[in-house]
This record gives sequence, C-alpha cells and structure tokens, in this order.
Amino acid sequence: MATLGVTGPTVPRSEEILTPEALAFIADLDARFHDRRDELLAARRTRRDVIARTGSLDFLAETASVRADSWTVAPIPDDLADRRVEITGPTDPKMAINALNSGARVWLADLEDANTPHWRNVVGGQLTLRDAVRGQLAYTSPEGKQYALAEGGQRPVIVPRPRGWHFDEAHLSRDGRPVVAALVDFGLYFFHNARELLARGSGPYFYLPKLESHLEARLWNDVFTHAQTSLGVPHGSIRATVLIETITAAFEMDEILYELRDHMAGLNAGRWDYLFSIIKNFRDAGSRFTLPDRNAVRMTAPMMKAYSDRLVQTCHRRGAFAIGGMAAFIPSRRDAEANELAFAKVREDKTREAQAGFDGSWVAHPDLVALCADIFSETLGERSNQLDVRREDVSVEADDLLAVDQTPGERTEEGLRGNVRIGIQYLQSWLSGNGAAGIDNLMEDAATAEISRSQVWQWIFTGATLDSGEVVTRELVEQIVEEEYAALRDVVGADAFESGHWADARRLFAESALSDEFPDFLTLPAYAVVLASGD
Repeated sequence: MATLGVTGPTVPRSEEILTPEALAFIADLDARFHDRRDELLAARRTRRDVIARTGSLDFLAETASVRADSWTVAPIPDDLADRRVEITGPTDPKMAINALNSGARVWLADLEDANTPHWRNVVGGQLTLRDAVRGQLAYTSPEGKQYALAEGGQRPVIVPRPRGWHFDEAHLSRDGRPVVAALVDFGLYFFHNARELLARGSGPYFYLPKLESHLEARLWNDVFTHAQTSLGVPHGSIRATVLIETITAAFEMDEILYELRDHMAGLNAGRWDYLFSIIKNFRDAGSRFTLPDRNAVRMTAPMMKAYSDRLVQTCHRRGAFAIGGMAAFIPSRRDAEANELAFAKVREDKTREAQAGFDGSWVAHPDLVALCADIFSETLGERSNQLDVRREDVSVEADDLLAVDQTPGERTEEGLRGNVRIGIQYLQSWLSGNGAAGIDNLMEDAATAEISRSQVWQWIFTGATLDSGEVVTRELVEQIVEEEYAALRDVVGADAFESGHWADARRLFAESALSDEFPDFLTLPAYAVVLASGD
C-alpha cells in the first residue's frame, strides 16, 4: 500500500483532516494517476510547440464524430438545477461564512486561483469545507467579532475548485516526489464529505480549472470513477463544472463534455484565464495576436463573443449548464458615485449573459448577489435555467475563436503601468497568504496577475507600440517597474513595506515579465518562495 510523507508547519485541528485513512486514499489516487498527469503535461508542451510553429489551432479531426453525434450528459441533480447566481471566494472561515450567507445559489469554494497554497490554507480550507457541509462553521475574528451561518433559508450549494493539473503539493510526498495537488484537494474533500453530502440530499460537486484538452477531462473522469468505487459511493454522484479558460479547451468543448458525460454539470466561461491562455499560447506568433490593455478587452469583442456563444450552444445541445464570467467589482463604502458607475457596468454585463442564454453567472462580492439574481430572474421568468435556449443561430469557426486582431482597444502607458502595479501588489498579497486581493475596487486573483505579467512579456517580445507611439522595450518596462515600486512604497509606508513580501513580489514579477523564457505559470516560482519561507 502506498504511503505519504507529511511535512509542513503545525495547523490546528489538522488531525481531523489528515487521518491515516484519508492519507491512504490520497496515496492511492496519486499512485494510480500521477504518471498519466505527467504525460498530459508533456502533451501540453508538445501542442504548444505546434502552435508556436504554425501560429494556428483547429478543431480535432480525430474527434469529429463526437462533435457530430447526438448525445447528452447525464441528468443534472435537482440541487444544481438553478444556478442563476454563484459567488466565488477563498475558503478562510470569515469569507466562507459571508459567501454561505449571501443568498447565492452556489458557492465556488476556491482552493485554486483565490488561494495561496500555504500549508495552513490547504489544511484549513478543508476544515472550513468539512464544517460548512455539516452546518457547523463559525469564526471569531482577532478583534472578537463573531461570524456564524444564518439560521433558516437556503444556503448555496458548495462546489470546491481544486488546483490545476500543473501544480504539485510539496508538503505531501509519495516515493520521494510531491503528490499531485489536484488529487490532494479533490481527495480530501471527497473522502471526508461525499457520504455526508449525499445523506443531506446533495452531492460531491466540483469546479475543474485550467483543462487544456479532452484527455485531461478523461483523466478527471477516471479519477472520479475510481474514487466512487473505492469509497462505495454510487457512480455519477460526482458532478463537475469545467472552466473553459484555455484557448485549446475552447476547441474541445464537446469532447470535454463527452469525456465527463456521466459526471457533468456544465461549462463556465472563465474569461480572465482565457485571455492569459491566448497570450501564453500565441505569445511569439506576431502582432496579430497582441491584445490591447487588459481592461479594454470586452466580452463583445469578436473572439470573446464567439467563445461565449459557442459555449452556450454546446452546453445546451448536450443538456449541460452554461455559467457566465466573473463580476469582480468590490463595492466601496465611501464612493457612491463610483459604485453607481460600476453597478451599471455589472448590470450591462450580466444582462448580456442572460440574453445570450447563460444559465447563471459569477460574482466576487455578496453585495452583487441580488443584482445578478434579479437580472437572470428577469430573463428566466418561471424557469430555473435556460437549457431550452439552443442558440441555433450560432456558427463559430476556428478563425472566429482566433480573431485576436479584431479586438477593439488601445495599448496605453497607463495599461502597461497598471499591469506592473497590479502584478506586484497581487504577488505581495499572494506571498502573504491571501490569494484574493482587493485592488482598486476589483477582486484580483492569480488569473488577472497572469494576464498582467504575460501581456508585458508579449508586448516586449513583439515590440508593441503604445497609443503614444512609444515602443514597449525591456528598458521601458524596467523603468516603469522601478517607478511603480517606489510609488507603492510611498503609499504603503516604509515599515509595512519592509515587513511585507514586496521585494520578492517585485523580483518575481520582473523575472516573469522580462525573462527570455516564458514561465508557464507565475504561481510556480512564487510557490518556491512560499516553501523557502517554511509555509
């Protein structure tokens, strides 16, 4: 029997999660599936080499029959039939309680992009989820403020998001190598909660991030099948919503649904990571694939509309839900005028999604739950979802998904400075243990940081020109990094600056944006810093 080595700092109540039986379950998953995970990561690199050589992508010829045939996913469980508003957020107790009391239909409990994988967060997040499933979650802040789950009413369905396939969990090892982090996050939650959830009339549901192919979805399906058999849980109890947040996955929506058809709940338009994926895959394919400022890219841009419309059409043809993107705005308690403008933008975006046929959408803050719910309710009427909206008017070809050069907007110095400033600020927060950082009234997570640093890299590589006529060079970016770093120091204050992780944040951002080689994920070198600090 495979066994695990456990390292890392002491976490209160960890014995409730890291039981011998749970660790044996994780060890078994890793022994069975680790090598296949590694093969799929190698396949990503091979495919990226082809994209670099051809500057193109297309639908897979070998799976044409899957796209053409008539099939549907298994019927969706009743408690996932209405997903008109979903709230996302990390699994620290305070934010979890706020999310569970928000009135949303689903809580995406984020173990991934909104979470720093400090060991205390990995274990603590599982404790939060275990208590939340049983309705026992409570929290008292250092100031003595008490947080508790509201009595009565319908709480959101809990849907955790494990880390992506690319990540390893360095605090758990098997045969001398780190365990696949996705299997840790999935396995601990499933082991401790699957039977409890089924007994309560729900089930073990998951969001799956950063898939790049249907073969990666097949791996998840095999993990699900084995996990259910291993614990004696009925086949099909697990349900997954897959984030279509890579450009390669956008070409395999049907195939991903098909591979997970016994365990499928829907697809989500993860638009921030989607932009990152486009930049990453086509970073050296020339100016045709160079985007304007990240905040200038709207879902109405031709390539984004094609992606969005095709997702709705594909999901509803197969009996799966289509979930819209994030409203990242954080309302201000002091600026009513800014709130009014931001709420208008949120309303416009959610109205577009509802009218496009989406079944629901994401928000990052409890104050946006009612707004999103109201907008979808206006469109839904008496219905719980829009599976009847088939979008037969949609016809999307490969060139439509790759129409990057048709994206309206400019490249500006302020956009460049914003990328640098937000990237450094977010990394400082991430290294400090907070993966969901409020910056300039927006909830930033790892996806938006990835866009920021990858866009800077691409602009340098392609010699992009700003609207001022200035060419983006390494020297210009180095100057802006210096200036923005000094400005942040002035705002934060010298003492707080020195006691934080600002120097590492600056170094990581600069290295990822200025290096000759493009790091696949910013969070991997950042994780090495976390490990070096003993967290």
